[in-house]
Amino acid sequence: METHEARIKRMRMRSWRRGTKEMDLILGPYADAYIAGKNDDALKLYDMLLEENDQDLLAMILGQQEIPPQFAKLLAEIEKFARGRLAKG
Repeated sequence: METHEARIKRMRMRSWRRGTKEMDLILGPYADAYIAGKNDDALKLYDMLLEENDQDLLAMILGQQEIPPQFAKLLAEIEKFARGRLAKG
């Protein structure tokens, strides 16, 4: 069974090593900032999100593809975080 610490480490690594640089730069900083503080249900959802294809995730974030209902709130949170980082420069 995976420990909580190992799970967080794995999810952070998967967030930074997506396969496309765009998603690395969106999910990596978000994971570093937030996933350690998430509860088990939120971590399960984020883990499910990590299973999604990068091209689909980017299209969802850019509003080019419909967001599955289970990911709507999480992707809105990730998008807000990413836009805030961009605004800071």
